[in-house]
Amino acid sequence: MSEERTPKRRPRGHGPMGAMMPAERARDFKGSLKRLSGYLKPHRVLLAIVALLSIAGVVLTIAGPKILGRATNILFEGVIGKQLPPGLGKEHIIAMLKAAGKDQMANMVAGMNIVPGAGVDFAAIARVLITLVVIYIIGSFFSWLQHYIMAGISQRTVYGLRKEADAKLARLPLKYYDSNTRGEILSRVTNDIDNIAGTLQQSLTQLITATFTVIGVLIMMFSISPLLALIALATLPMSVIVTLSIARRSQKQFTEQWDSTGALNGHIEEMYTGHNIVKAFNRQKEAIDEFDKENDRLYQASFKAHFISSTIQPAMQFINNLNYVAICVIGGMKVANGVLSLGDVQAFIQYSRQFTQPIVQTASIMNVLQSTLASAERVFELLDEEEEAPDTEDPVVLKDVEGHVAFDSVAFRYKPDVPLIEDMNLEVEPGQTVAIVGPTGAGKTTVVNLLMRFYELDGGSISIDGVDIRDMARNDLRRLFGMVLQDTWLFNGTIRDNIAYGREDATEAQIMAAARAAHVDHFVRTLPDGYDTELGDEASNISQGQKQLLTIARAFLADPEILILDEATSSVDTRTEVLIQKAMAELMRDRTSFVIAHRLSTVRNADTILVMDNGSIVEQGNHAELMAARGFYYDLYNSQFAGAYDEAVEALSET
Repeated sequence: MSEERTPKRRPRGHGPMGAMMPAERARDFKGSLKRLSGYLKPHRVLLAIVALLSIAGVVLTIAGPKILGRATNILFEGVIGKQLPPGLGKEHIIAMLKAAGKDQMANMVAGMNIVPGAGVDFAAIARVLITLVVIYIIGSFFSWLQHYIMAGISQRTVYGLRKEADAKLARLPLKYYDSNTRGEILSRVTNDIDNIAGTLQQSLTQLITATFTVIGVLIMMFSISPLLALIALATLPMSVIVTLSIARRSQKQFTEQWDSTGALNGHIEEMYTGHNIVKAFNRQKEAIDEFDKENDRLYQASFKAHFISSTIQPAMQFINNLNYVAICVIGGMKVANGVLSLGDVQAFIQYSRQFTQPIVQTASIMNVLQSTLASAERVFELLDEEEEAPDTEDPVVLKDVEGHVAFDSVAFRYKPDVPLIEDMNLEVEPGQTVAIVGPTGAGKTTVVNLLMRFYELDGGSISIDGVDIRDMARNDLRRLFGMVLQDTWLFNGTIRDNIAYGREDATEAQIMAAARAAHVDHFVRTLPDGYDTELGDEASNISQGQKQLLTIARAFLADPEILILDEATSSVDTRTEVLIQKAMAELMRDRTSFVIAHRLSTVRNADTILVMDNGSIVEQGNHAELMAARGFYYDLYNSQFAGAYDEAVEALSET
């Protein structure tokens, strides 16, 4: 997916209102969910255990209010029993109350398990409370064990997914990396997979628990009182309507907030990255004004978004309080009439509170699941990308390579309907230096990419020492080449480690010899830590020219049969260029070399110069022959020096 086609990533919601924030949605919810579930199949036994633990934990948790209600009943019955005359039976007390016209009191006593004259049975309450504590401890242990097992499942799942993605990246052709930014690729194998891991570890267990909790609570509510259960459910549609209504209004503001955040971050990045340019052109005031504008826009959008979404909580609380009042009033009447015990009403109130929480939690989880499946789709897109054509089953291994390279009727195009290279023929003798020149987009780098099989040919063949490169394994083919590119690549590590990257088994003496040959040794020894100097982020502690010399030293150490130099001196000063030219001349000695250059002054000593335009070789020969021909190369060569001369004259005239 190209950068232009990549949708803007939106942040997931956090906190209580996170459920109300719309997440990035999956294009194929069912298909992506099914495919992601396939990665969980090897763990289905453990998932079954997690489900059983969840059920057990929910059962114990739900049993808590009922057991606590039993303790309340014992306490309430003891208080009432203490007030009644001792020595009389329960039936006699009920008859006395009815005779006195206290029918409601009689019905309440009839629904109780009381002993007239007896007080509160604190021993029984203690036994109930101890039972309750044991149940909660066991339930907490089940919950911990559930999350522990699920953490292992999620990490093993994403471990396999991350490993699969890494292996896939090694099999993808160069065109994939050319059409996708590094940030986009890294986001898929890091952020997106981490998003999946977080959902599997947290949200999946929450979803299982929430589902069973809703079912269990409903059963307990209807078992206590169907009427009260219906009253509790009656407020549910109202809660959904209110929540969705507020969420729709806040969604527009959150969208505006995300857009404003992106614009503000982009402006800040530009201003700080180009700080010197801003100050050089005295545009500080304009930069500050633009910041204030975007910052104010973000403030307004954020205030509206969070204010509107924050009204959900008090609205839900108001509805729940209405529900609470209705349950208390009707429940109290049932207690007074002896239909329900006080402990049952108390338990029901707790269940009504527990009922709404998992529903809201489930809505939040579904929102997170949308974001997770969107991440999964991005990872699956990577895994489904077309791979490099497989190597031949019986590859040829070249020994004693001479470096004879031949292009025979080569044809290639990046896009099927846009021709680039058509019927290219070239023969390079061992030890020759071939320079490839031409305007931007002429196909210079493409020739090198085809030579190393980064791209497959559409027609013709390329051979090394008479062997078609398609008959060789890619690793064996690329081992023949050494590359020094315009964009230097150095990793975090010491200078010694970066040079030794060219050969894993290199000795200290070989590293030093390569450094001296590349004119690296002198400047390295001037550094405080010498070859043990750590190269930080982007190797910013050394100059661009020094970076280039290190890559040349790396190529020296690799000792390749064929050398490729791609604009190796384009971004360095004249003095450093001289050093690099000396190092490259030594490196190219007795090697077949391909040199891509825009500075034509650097290729005058090449054995053969290929002049390319629109994917074709328009001229071929050495510098003297091409200058004598007064063709494309002649015009190109003179235009460089004439342009430089005109600029110098113009600059002098202005002074």
